[in-house]
Amino acid sequence: MPLAATGELVLAAAKERTAVAAFNVITLEHIEAVIAGAESAEAPVVLQVSENAVKFRCGRLLPLARAATAAAERAGVAVALHLDHVKSDDLLRQAADAGFSSVMYDAARLSYEENLAATGAAADWAHTQGLWIEAELGQVGGKNGAAPLDAHAPGARTDPAEARAFVAQSGVDGLAVAIGSSHAMTTRTATLDHRLLKRLTAVLEVPLVLHGSSGVLDDELARAVVGGIAKVNVGTALNLAMTGAVREFLAAHPSAMDSREYLGVARGAMTGAVARLIGVLRG
Repeated sequence: MPLAATGELVLAAAKERTAVAAFNVITLEHIEAVIAGAESAEAPVVLQVSENAVKFRCGRLLPLARAATAAAERAGVAVALHLDHVKSDDLLRQAADAGFSSVMYDAARLSYEENLAATGAAADWAHTQGLWIEAELGQVGGKNGAAPLDAHAPGARTDPAEARAFVAQSGVDGLAVAIGSSHAMTTRTATLDHRLLKRLTAVLEVPLVLHGSSGVLDDELARAVVGGIAKVNVGTALNLAMTGAVREFLAAHPSAMDSREYLGVARGAMTGAVARLIGVLRG
């Protein structure tokens, strides 16, 4: 089927008080596993390509984007493409022509004022291209000479009043909030601040996004969805499944040489992880 639009999937999920799962992909095996897992769960899904993934692919966006598009168009469920954690304005401007319907513009490392200015400019441009745009806001430092606190630093939290002003002034369509999760967690030990999530939901009219979900337990994720999270980003969990499967296979078959053997096992492991996580989000 034709590519779906991320914004439509997220808004539909928000209306239904559920969440759409968005998985970061790096290889063709990631892409195939995410789609197969979504088909098994009979649920829409978002394929995310991060700026770091583009750097890994020799700085070229189109090869992975074209592969994702081709796979998505043959999927039995709705699949959208999202360009994730973009800091480069040059990469941002490649999104629409490469088939992406949405982008997460990442200026969260900057001070509040700089983040707002950069994100507002990105949102203005994105909307001229029909792109749904997501941003991120964590605890803002800078007081008494302190540096801004990154949204994924330990202890970072999104302030509801700042978030409301940021969304209104920047014009973004979705906001990733810092409520206790963190990127690249390999253990599921994050505890979410559900009281803060309730406050954020009460003052924000745009869908809320949770980053760093691989480090969050199932019941915490399910509770966050009930509390208003409409898009859940997952990356590390797939890499853990993939790498674990490859290690286990090669340990059991030390003479194996055909990459299709261990990549096939890895793809199957990721497919199972995708289906399971979507099941958690959909209840």
